[in-house]
Amino acid sequence: MNRLSYLKDVTTLALDEQKCIGCGMCLEVCPHAVFGMQERRAQIIDRDACMECGACRRNCPAEAVTVQAGVGCAAAIINVILGRTDQPCCGGDTGCGSGKTCC
Repeated sequence: MNRLSYLKDVTTLALDEQKCIGCGMCLEVCPHAVFGMQERRAQIIDRDACMECGACRRNCPAEAVTVQAGVGCAAAIINVILGRTDQPCCGGDTGCGSGKTCC
């Protein structure tokens, strides 16, 4: 089966490896196997597979994972189609403003 991959380098996903306690919860809840374990700590192994669902962030007891659920490229495209050009897109830190996606 082919792995799902979204546009490169647009996800808001971040992992603070210093906060990680190695519980593996992010591995359990991630639907696209974005995370792996190395030396008893979580690692992001396939960032571009992240669909920004937020399950990892919501389930991390150490609050080591951050992601802005719903601000990725899919949200940007939907916002543009709906005429919401003032909404953030593709990573959450830029506004489209011009009526086109930043993707």
